Amino acid sequence: MSKLIGILTSGGDTPGLNAALRAIGKTVMGEANYQVIGFMDGFRGLAQNRNIRLNREVLSNIITLGGTILGTSRDKPHKMLVGGKKMDMRDVIVENYEKHQLEALVCIGGGGTHKNAQKLAEKGLNIITLPKTIDNDIEFTDTTIGYDTALGIATSAIDRLHTTAHSHHRIIVVETMGHNVGWLALGAGIAGGADVIIIPEIAYNVEIVAESILARYRNGKRFSIVVVAEGAMSVQERKVLEALIQKKEQAVDEKDVKTAKSDIQAFYESRKDHTINLAHQLESLTNLEARVTILGHLQRGGIPSAADRLLASRLGTSAALEILNKNYGNMIAAKSDQTVPIPISQVAGLKKYVPLGHHWVEAARKLGTCFGDLSLTF
Repeated sequence: MSKLIGILTSGGDTPGLNAALRAIGKTVMGEANYQVIGFMDGFRGLAQNRNIRLNREVLSNIITLGGTILGTSRDKPHKMLVGGKKMDMRDVIVENYEKHQLEALVCIGGGGTHKNAQKLAEKGLNIITLPKTIDNDIEFTDTTIGYDTALGIATSAIDRLHTTAHSHHRIIVVETMGHNVGWLALGAGIAGGADVIIIPEIAYNVEIVAESILARYRNGKRFSIVVVAEGAMSVQERKVLEALIQKKEQAVDEKDVKTAKSDIQAFYESRKDHTINLAHQLESLTNLEARVTILGHLQRGGIPSAADRLLASRLGTSAALEILNKNYGNMIAAKSDQTVPIPISQVAGLKKYVPLGHHWVEAARKLGTCFGDLSLTF
């Protein structure tokens, strides 16, 4: 009797997910005659036992497709909304896992998925994970499925904005995704020749940014491209957030903790138009016209790049071999030209930030790129 493995995709969609599904399925079916089922819409589909058989016909010709044929969601197994209430569905998930007599469950996702996968591993399930996110913020892996495609899309957008910025002598402010890390903005900013790159890891001073733009103008460069990560903060905003976090950490009772959490949430809500407000500030400080382009979900969509297809295929086949060798509880990481199993327990809860002295940052500084933290001479 064939053994059965399950697969799900969770969190935000990224290009390359279908290539990973294909690689896992084709490898286990080819190497050991396993059968594969995919659970729909992430952990919610696993809790509701909604699944499809991922046979060779289904897996055929999906390597070029963006998104995920399984669908996805951000549901957490231990806090799943059911009938208007948040419920712990881990025991139900265990029942469905055992009902199918699964040999293992592969969870493909980002930071949240790895935390959720670890909670299921602690329930005794055989779990393997793959790192997927356009943010590239998973620790212990060089890169993540989806990052390269998003990087190319963001860079292409910046390339196109260069021409209109030059024609109209404008400041063009481009917002990329990335949550609270700056890999996408940094990579696209460098590749796209941005004049200013603002990332969450480096708190910026808007006056320094404005001065760098004016310095370009005085040298005859009458336009500027400013790339901003969605989670970037000014020095003043960083101080406010740090004070709120400190207040939460020093809270002595549940009421104070709740109030502190509410204040932090309100702080983030107040920053929804952060990039637009930054453009207004730059207009005021430079007397130059500014326009904003927010790339948003455009960065998640479309055909995966060759690099993402290759990465997903490498990680997927390695995950399949881990299952065949009964090595569970690991994330399959990309390290140079190798794939390496890393315990999920080590990955869960960590985030890979851009180091302040990273060679990409140093290269950008040598090219004259302003990060908003230094006065530059042009």
